[in-house]
Amino acid sequence: MGKSGKRILVTYFSATGTTRAVAARLATAADADIKEIVPAQPYTAADIDWRDPSSRSSMEKRDRSIRPALDHPIDVTPYDVVFVGYPLWWETAPRVVRTFLESQDWKGKTIVTFATSGSSVRGADGVQLHDSAPDAEWEKGRRLAANVSERELAKWVDELGL
Repeated sequence: MGKSGKRILVTYFSATGTTRAVAARLATAADADIKEIVPAQPYTAADIDWRDPSSRSSMEKRDRSIRPALDHPIDVTPYDVVFVGYPLWWETAPRVVRTFLESQDWKGKTIVTFATSGSSVRGADGVQLHDSAPDAEWEKGRRLAANVSERELAKWVDELGL
């Protein structure tokens, strides 16, 4: 439970481990539970090769309707605040994140996104995801560097006032 007395969950999708490491530090900083968004079909290195127009991630970029199946559901019911983390792929979240968002009832819940990227910041605020959880209260998300410290994350969580 966070300092505010709200139940907080950190969820994340991570193809290479970068977002997983940031999510783990964020969960500690926010005194939150943590759960991974796991696609039923894991992404391989070839799947996420953005230079290959026939790669899985390239095809998902072109077809906005794709929703990869989840390996297991995540129940957000007990939580007040849910952080949703993902790597930025073409300045947006991978489609599996939309699968997760669209599988939940977000009424009365707050979502805060965080994205990892080596350079891009567009898409980190999560605005492009709002249509996948229109009943949620959205806080502006942010891009986080792979090496962001737990102390920096705790400061961000405090600034959010959740």
